[in-house]
Amino acid sequence: MDLATLIFWIIAVLLTVAALMVVSLRNIVHSALALVVVFALAAGIYVILNAEFIAIVQILIYAGAVTILILFALMLTRIAGLTRTNPTNRLWGIAVVICALLGATIIYAATTSTMAIKNTVTNGVSQLPSGIDNVIRIGQLLYSPTTYSYVLPFEIASLVLLVAIVGAIVIGRED
Repeated sequence: MDLATLIFWIIAVLLTVAALMVVSLRNIVHSALALVVVFALAAGIYVILNAEFIAIVQILIYAGAVTILILFALMLTRIAGLTRTNPTNRLWGIAVVICALLGATIIYAATTSTMAIKNTVTNGVSQLPSGIDNVIRIGQLLYSPTTYSYVLPFEIASLVLLVAIVGAIVIGRED
């Protein structure tokens, strides 16, 4: 087992524990803080996969902005006197069955699909041309005038986020 595989398994175990803490902690603020750990560890997985740009975006957008938005929403709600702010649901058994079926389906699809992602290095040569890294390729896909550009979906996603933020402010506003 090489070092990258060992680091992956360490991060994967920590990520699983933190994700379980998000859904099992009784205090909603503690759950939100465990979610920050989940986002940071997911960025670590991206770094192992040589997707540095996605890792940085994961930290900036999710561990930063989304977590701050969640904490602001928690602060705007009135949970001050409650000890159990994250109540349990009685449908745990059904949730476990659904999660097991979904996990089995994902594993089956990933192992039997002919469209599965193959190794990106063929005979020691990367699929990207030399001198082009993933950040340059993402920029070309986003803003290239000659090929299909992802500018419109990118702008639509930012508009949806803006509407969500304005909606959160309107809902949290005191009358």
